[in-house]
Amino acid sequence: MKSLYSKFLLATILIMIFSSLAGFLLTNTYYHQVTKSKNDAKNVTIAQSVIQHINEVQDLNLDHYLQTLGDVGYQIYLVNENGDSKFYGGDYRVKDLTDSTVQQVLNGEIYHGMRDFPKETFVTGFFANHLSNTVGVSFQYHHKRYAMFLRPDIKLLFNEVHTIMGGWTIFMGLISLAAMLLFAKLLIKPITELTEATKRIANERFDTPLKIESKDEIGQLATSFNTMMGQLQENDQIRKEFISNVSHDFQSPLLNIQGYAGLLVSENITDEERRDYVSIIQSETHRLSTLTKQLLLLTSLDQSSRKMERKIYALDEQMKRTIQKYRWWLEEEGINLSMTLEPTLINADAGLLENVWENLLTNAIKYNKENGDIQVVLTSTDQEVTVQIQDTGIGMSDTTKEQSFQRFFRADDSRTKDGTGLGLAIVEQIVKIHGGNIQVETQLGIGTVFTIILPKL
Repeated sequence: MKSLYSKFLLATILIMIFSSLAGFLLTNTYYHQVTKSKNDAKNVTIAQSVIQHINEVQDLNLDHYLQTLGDVGYQIYLVNENGDSKFYGGDYRVKDLTDSTVQQVLNGEIYHGMRDFPKETFVTGFFANHLSNTVGVSFQYHHKRYAMFLRPDIKLLFNEVHTIMGGWTIFMGLISLAAMLLFAKLLIKPITELTEATKRIANERFDTPLKIESKDEIGQLATSFNTMMGQLQENDQIRKEFISNVSHDFQSPLLNIQGYAGLLVSENITDEERRDYVSIIQSETHRLSTLTKQLLLLTSLDQSSRKMERKIYALDEQMKRTIQKYRWWLEEEGINLSMTLEPTLINADAGLLENVWENLLTNAIKYNKENGDIQVVLTSTDQEVTVQIQDTGIGMSDTTKEQSFQRFFRADDSRTKDGTGLGLAIVEQIVKIHGGNIQVETQLGIGTVFTIILPKL
């Protein structure tokens, strides 16, 4: 597979070739459309100046004068009315002038051979060393009529220029190519570093950030890459902690079930002990079941492709049903619950929000004081819904409050309770995907208030 460097090199060479050809063709077109006629007119003026000088100077040695003009850079073809002809200056490569053209000039017409020279694609008429690529004028000398055809001697006038221009073009091409190769190397270097960094990430090495400090698009890409690497490192740490926590939370009840199941086999236990062991096994089994359901729900919530099943329903009725579901537990714990629920319609996923109310309500019961109180308040505006669940329970310290929404987090005071440490993490995730937010106010030993604000529709 071709490397990016070789592709860049090939593209550079092709661009240079294409731009050279395109530039030449455009220049050639400009010459034929604009410069060609101007060049013809300029040389006609020069030829007429030569004729004027011949006519004004008496006893002029015509042959010597024209030879001098040939020596200083002109190609001249002279022919008289008797058909005698002579060349001065550089020789013509192609002598293609017709007799009829010569006769027309002898008759006094001006010959515009440069202007009317056939268009050529790759060699412009300016460099075509043809006798027909001249201008022609007539004059009289010693009672004879002459036709003079003239053009600049391109070889004589531009030989040094050709050498300079040729060398300039070659050196320009070589220097440009070398500069492009160096630029490509510098441009591709950070991309190579990015490639190496992706390989390190593939091997779960997140501790080597890119050190690319440019302010261009590559620098922006490197900054985004470092941000992504940091996020991946954090996610990897969370994943490892998650696996560790899941393993621990599954292992403890499984060990308890295994241990008490082994005790049940013994013939030396009493019926009361047997009932206690069975009760513990049932409790641990329920804990495993709850943990499994919550893990599945969290996994579902974490999937960005998950679609919420929104519908408009009465939120106050849902909360009443949730409270009614746990009425027995409230009576068993001797907890007083008061509720103020405004009739409220909301467009949301009813199944997910039911998880929110159940988690917050069961926490308020579980961590409340004996004969404590719970207050549930539902209010709404045109834009949003506010739910407050307040208890008079054990409360949380500032440290516990900051970590309360972390997965598998359980404060020391609550580890004796039947919990998985996933409830509040689920609550926060559900509130977020609904576009809402959750706030916590708590005082240790006094109680906790959870406030959930959700968009109404």
